[in-house]
Amino acid sequence: MKRIVTKFGGSSLADSGQFRKVRDIIRRDPARVYAVPSAPGRRFSGDEKVTDLLYRCFHLREAGSDWSEVFETISERFRSIHTDLNLTVDLEGALAQVRMNIAAGASADYCASRGEYLNGLLLADYLGWRFMDAAKVIFFDAAGTFDSEKTNVVMMALLADGLPTVVPGFYGVKPDGSIHTFSRGGSDITGAIVARAVRADTYENWTDVNGFLMADPRVVENPQGISAITYAELRELSYMGASVLHEDAMFPVHKVGIPTIIKDTNEPDQPGTLISLALPVEPTVPTITGIAGKKGFSVVAVEKAMMNAELGFGRRVLQVFEEAGISFEHMPSGIDSISVVVSGEALAPHREEIVRRIAELTQPDSLTIHDNMSIIATVGRGMVNNCGTAARLFSAMSRAGVNVRMMDQGSSELSIIVGVDDADFEKTIQAIYHEFVG
Repeated sequence: MKRIVTKFGGSSLADSGQFRKVRDIIRRDPARVYAVPSAPGRRFSGDEKVTDLLYRCFHLREAGSDWSEVFETISERFRSIHTDLNLTVDLEGALAQVRMNIAAGASADYCASRGEYLNGLLLADYLGWRFMDAAKVIFFDAAGTFDSEKTNVVMMALLADGLPTVVPGFYGVKPDGSIHTFSRGGSDITGAIVARAVRADTYENWTDVNGFLMADPRVVENPQGISAITYAELRELSYMGASVLHEDAMFPVHKVGIPTIIKDTNEPDQPGTLISLALPVEPTVPTITGIAGKKGFSVVAVEKAMMNAELGFGRRVLQVFEEAGISFEHMPSGIDSISVVVSGEALAPHREEIVRRIAELTQPDSLTIHDNMSIIATVGRGMVNNCGTAARLFSAMSRAGVNVRMMDQGSSELSIIVGVDDADFEKTIQAIYHEFVG
């Protein structure tokens, strides 16, 4: 029997009107038998997310201030949905329990997770489905690391009966019984975990956008949408800043090859974006799938004659960054030079120590740091079948008057990465986009 897992974001479940849209979507396909809700999001400009209000309750309580008014605002959000939809679940009892636990000193994670918990109770009642507390099926170890295998085994067993079920997103439980949350966007992860456990045919992620765009609309005016993308392409783009779906939400479904579809709750008939393990790479596939980038990088450039003949040179350079707890982003090199690209923010407090230690361990001919660099990734599985992609990209940048400070292309030919001055960030993305898309 076909099974579809649906995850609905905060904007999709912000009020009773949105709940009605969600029920209509679920009823369109009998294969939609699992739902993962977020906490209520903003209903209008200037409104507040319930999760933010719950965090405020925690911080006010920690400061010894009165948090009752904020909690009443949260309660009214849920009461409004409960009343408008004529629900029968004991909302007042659930609210009273949450209030009591917060007053007794509940953790920030517990407080934040109650938005999903309460919304899950309401959605299960509205759909007439079973409610399954995520604390019963999602597990973290004592250090807060997600225990994927235990979670998968337990969840698979409890959901094996195939009954339509609501599992609230964002949180799980540690061995001591305390609530622990994923990072923001964690409901995406919960949805993917459920999809993996039930071996879903499809994981649908419903939000307030109709899938991915080829570029940031704040940089490129009216960019085209992406109809289909591979998990590998999405990984490249999300790492470089594209942010529709939580990056960690890809792993559980990617691992077992379950396709994901990003859809808009407010425009359910739009196609959205399909994310799949494998997609065609024939010549008809567009050369590029998308462009994304980030600002604020620094390049630590080390030069030394005959560096290539000096055993362990690169290892010693990277050892310095490891000692400082800094991850490197890229490491382009030449026969007598090596450059390490790192976050400028991460480098700043360790700058002098990094310079001193590299000089001490490698005795370079020169060591320089270049700041304020942006990294931009142009990603596309179609590159492999389109000759001259790099030439077109660099020609477009040249015509735009952009100087390339760094470039890198992996052996998979999935992406071309360039480094440019932060001041040229927007201009570079626009030039590349218009070269390949028009």
